[in-house]
Amino acid sequence: MELILLENIINLGNIGDKVTVKPGYGRNFLLKTGKALRYNEENLQHVSKKKNELNKKNIELKKKFKETAQLINKKTFKFNKESKENGELYGSIKPREISAEILDKLNVEVQPSQIVLKENINKIGVYKVIINFHSEVSAQISIKIDKIQSV
Repeated sequence: MELILLENIINLGNIGDKVTVKPGYGRNFLLKTGKALRYNEENLQHVSKKKNELNKKNIELKKKFKETAQLINKKTFKFNKESKENGELYGSIKPREISAEILDKLNVEVQPSQIVLKENINKIGVYKVIINFHSEVSAQISIKIDKIQSV
């Protein structure tokens, strides 16, 4: 499926680029969220005319995300969870839980889809987590998992 991008997308391309993607990704994500248009001459001309406007919007969005990234970059968030004797948790920590903790502690909204987990967070310890706000803006936080102390 050939598309024209309306915003910069990590590992795919920049505004106005013609890209070829799998049909499911194109239909269900890029087209549905307004990040791309189907490739044809009419849409190509439309994007060419609006490219300056799209770039300006992209710069404003990037500036907003940079401020947010500076607020949470290198912060540590603690979770107290029940675990087994060997340190494994009964359930793993998911992006939705991390997102809720960031909102609770710093009053900063982070979408769970922006959180990139390199590994499952299912044991006691410290984990590095990357948050991709924008194709050019990301932040790294630490997640510290402690065992709940029984009374």
